[in-house]
Amino acid sequence: MKVVGHFGDGPLENVPDQIRRLERLGFDIAGTSEVKNEATMRWTLAAHASTEIEVSTHVIIAFPRSPFVLAQMAWELQRMTGGRVSIGLGSQVKGHNERRFSTGEWRSPARRMEDFIRSMRAVWATFQSGELVPYEGEFYQFTLCPPAFNMGPNDVPFPKLYLAAVGPEMTKVAGRVADGLLPHAFTTPKYVDEVTLPTLRAAAISEGRDPADVSINGGGLMALGADDAAVEAELLNLRQRVAFYGSTRTYHGVFAVHGLEDLGMKLHEMSVTGQWDKMPDAISLDVVREFTTHGTFDTMADTVATRLNYASRVSIPESAGSDEQIGALVEGIKAI
Repeated sequence: MKVVGHFGDGPLENVPDQIRRLERLGFDIAGTSEVKNEATMRWTLAAHASTEIEVSTHVIIAFPRSPFVLAQMAWELQRMTGGRVSIGLGSQVKGHNERRFSTGEWRSPARRMEDFIRSMRAVWATFQSGELVPYEGEFYQFTLCPPAFNMGPNDVPFPKLYLAAVGPEMTKVAGRVADGLLPHAFTTPKYVDEVTLPTLRAAAISEGRDPADVSINGGGLMALGADDAAVEAELLNLRQRVAFYGSTRTYHGVFAVHGLEDLGMKLHEMSVTGQWDKMPDAISLDVVREFTTHGTFDTMADTVATRLNYASRVSIPESAGSDEQIGALVEGIKAI
């Protein structure tokens, strides 16, 4: 199993040291998220600083960007690194797209994401072949690329495209057109087994693909500590993230699988009335445990092997312990 570490928190100038640490500890993949900070600068700096690790975005928000521009960036980074970049795309939700990113009307996000990915692949095919490979979709069009604007071929494979998904419609898109699926942190093994995997497999088969060709990242949150007390403390801290995600109605299908629809609506109502500081108190530790892969450094590799046995790669919190502890855990998970 491949192991994913996170980079990009803090000042931009910290990125090279973060990447060197992940490489030293044996991580296979380094991913940067897009929360407070814009992701492409960190992605580019990490690609330049890296020597062997795969450098990815986990995730970058698609709709504020042009598929052509993102395809250009990935193509050039892929060339520079000798084939070690990948892209994790996410849609975000309606409110953030319309009110934070100003992406226009929120309509059919799954269809729009599939359009985005197919458009990117058409751009890459055009660069590789030297001839226009046009794409005309519902949301995006790529029908013009004179030779002066063609970046030319690479001698490495196309960048991998991973897609973050919670609900069935976005999961179907991953099965049809993505190289891999990134389950949202707000998921559980039960939801993956009953909803995500059957949906992903059926969509891949409908496109004539082998479902085994779509890699899956281990989903859910992780509570990792030196001993049981440290793990328990981390579980208590994670109540806030479970409450935050659970307040978003887009994600309530996960609650529904566990019969927790009422909890989801309670959290949503609390968010609407601004009761953010009180929301974690509505989450029991039993609910947190359901959403969390938890264990000590000594037990986590075995826990991953059983709880996340559907995955070909897993993300671990790279700052949860000493370099020695993290390095040993990375080695243990890679042996799965």
